[in-house]
Amino acid sequence: MLAQAAGKIKALSPQLKDALARPFVATADILRFPRELRDLNDAEGQSRFTAYFTRSRREIIKVQRMRYRIFSEEYGASFSAPFGLDRDRYDRHCLHLVVKDNRSGEIVGYTRVLPGDRLHRTGGFYSSGEFDLSMLQGLEGRLAEIGRTCIHPAHRNGAVITVLWARLAQYMIENDIRYLLGCASIALGEGYNVAGIWQRINEKHLSQSAHRVVPHLKLEKLPGDGAQGAVKMPPLLKAYVRMGAQICGEPCWDPDFNCLDFFVLMDVNDLPARYVQHFLQPSHGVVGTPTAQAV
Repeated sequence: MLAQAAGKIKALSPQLKDALARPFVATADILRFPRELRDLNDAEGQSRFTAYFTRSRREIIKVQRMRYRIFSEEYGASFSAPFGLDRDRYDRHCLHLVVKDNRSGEIVGYTRVLPGDRLHRTGGFYSSGEFDLSMLQGLEGRLAEIGRTCIHPAHRNGAVITVLWARLAQYMIENDIRYLLGCASIALGEGYNVAGIWQRINEKHLSQSAHRVVPHLKLEKLPGDGAQGAVKMPPLLKAYVRMGAQICGEPCWDPDFNCLDFFVLMDVNDLPARYVQHFLQPSHGVVGTPTAQAV
């Protein structure tokens, strides 16, 4: 069904494609994650959050500052960050997706997207520095990588993450992206039962063997108790698997960011049906700001 829906989108008129290319505004009626979207709309019923790609240098500097603050203060990351900005050589080749709080006007969520057709500029995906990605050669279809995903501490109840992922799902369909890949991080200082999470992944969310990756650096023993029944998953990792993503093997230890990274792979055909069905009706939840280009 989802593959058929994606095929229909490809056949849409240029005018309709142009409408779909504009930023997506999520509402509770569309996304239907009621427990996580309690604050998505304001008292007047207006959309609380807007997700869009930006090419504004001012906004990109803001998210680079937010990235540095979250990764250094919360993760305990140690890396060179002149002017308090987390930025690297990949930023100039990526699309920058932000979520804005329409009440405060502040950016509260972010991820960057590296389309696969730009690898000749970067020399490869960022994730190749952490994993052996040989398995990507066996995938059919276009690829894109997400990275540096972060959410403001005051907005980690699910709403912002869901809006962000809804826009990523739309991006996949608009641009004929078959697979979205990237890393889901667990900060080692946050006390998560990583061994328990890994056990749950093995039981419910592990990819097929042909899609497995091998981390370049592993911890000898994952923190926590793998035998513990109920485990709490980090909000981003939880959102990934809810969107149909698979985890492609053991995590890589990133000592610079003081975290463990799980490699995540999402097939567009595994997207929840409600997202694809909504994108076939672009008159709902679309606003007219121009799309962004790489900076």
